[in-house]
Amino acid sequence: MRALLLAALLSANPPPTPAQAQKLAAQRAWEDLYLAWSSVDPKGYEPPQRRTVATSLLKGCEALAGSDAVMAYSLGERAVLFEETAAGLRCLARTALATDQRGAAEDALRRGLEHFPKEGHFGLELGRLLLEDKDPQGAIAVLGKVPPRSPEAAKARVLLQKARGESAEESQARATALAIERRFTGEEDKGSVQPASGSSGLAFESGVGEDGMRTRANSRFVVKYFNNARDFGQRAEYEGRIVSALDEAYVHTRQVLGEAREAPVDVILYTREEFRTHQGAALARAVAGLYSDGAIRINDAAELTQQTKATLVHEYVHSVVDDLVRAAAGGQHVPIWLNEGLAEYVEWRYLGSDKPPYALATRLRGAAQSGQLPRLSQMAGQALIHQSDPALAYGTSAVAVRELLGDGGPTRLLGLIREVGQGTPFEEALQQRYGRGVPELEAAVKAALSRR
Repeated sequence: MRALLLAALLSANPPPTPAQAQKLAAQRAWEDLYLAWSSVDPKGYEPPQRRTVATSLLKGCEALAGSDAVMAYSLGERAVLFEETAAGLRCLARTALATDQRGAAEDALRRGLEHFPKEGHFGLELGRLLLEDKDPQGAIAVLGKVPPRSPEAAKARVLLQKARGESAEESQARATALAIERRFTGEEDKGSVQPASGSSGLAFESGVGEDGMRTRANSRFVVKYFNNARDFGQRAEYEGRIVSALDEAYVHTRQVLGEAREAPVDVILYTREEFRTHQGAALARAVAGLYSDGAIRINDAAELTQQTKATLVHEYVHSVVDDLVRAAAGGQHVPIWLNEGLAEYVEWRYLGSDKPPYALATRLRGAAQSGQLPRLSQMAGQALIHQSDPALAYGTSAVAVRELLGDGGPTRLLGLIREVGQGTPFEEALQQRYGRGVPELEAAVKAALSRR
């Protein structure tokens, strides 16, 4: 009830002030503090004001880190958004690890290492994380950046020694595997194609395309990427990791939806710099990947983190929808909220839940209670990334898809998509298959999100 009153108050009054943030922090009203600032745009405040808000939010992150890591993470995430400080990134990384969000923790530590190089904490903890993730070479690179006179230097040297030992073992294992492969396949010929096999059991073929991109293809995927000066052993390892991640995307999507894509799909993997060059700086900052022109395009695929693999799942679902519509003879376009919502929901399932992450769920609940949820009817034809609040747009769309899946399962929903592809207007198809229109679906989404 208290959160409901706060949401109603915020919807009727001007945006909250930094003084209000300080007051809520002094009262240790952490949930109210988060709700008050969960959907506020920092750009509406001057730098000193943003600093005040960030300080208040960070107090909540630090206070709750040991008792309520989920809420602490939510507060830390907002604190860093208002002002990126070393203390804020430390708290964000700590609470991300406590809530099993390793990708978010790695991102916070890398940002800390980049923006606060004199802080030994970031290099040490990132090195420790990479060692746990079996990436000794990555650990060596970041542990070497810990300042030699920092308090963390001694621990970093111990971990560095361990990382070098593991890297040597890995290199020896790779060399042995390479020697065995060369015995059976001969030295690599760049003009030829060498057969290999993915974890799916489907035969893959590797080669170099006319555009100079490395390719690896089977009946499901055509993986493409630039060589980036990788040697033969590195390419074989990289290709293997990509194949494994794509297999996961295929299997997971089939498990959730009961179907997967029939036609093979191109998967183009970019480093951050390559994505910026080919897709533009604005898009490179905004998205982890996209599906366009019949291809999945992944931003910063040099490191396959859990979040990168989740992005592969998300974009693979878009390729499935595209395949369904094309197979149905290309009638109407599926509403963007349905396409994005389905991909987002399947991604949530890949990450272990059928619900949005806690921080987003809290924002969605506040928006539902205050009547500020994005309207599905307004998200039918415009990319969600261009909405005023993309996170809320994606979350609302995914919850709408969850509502539809709960009424007839994936068979009914995929049938709806096929019918739209055959030319039936979406509203008509929705009414025929579900007995309700978009306004009724919006009401169901609002009711689902308003419940605590």
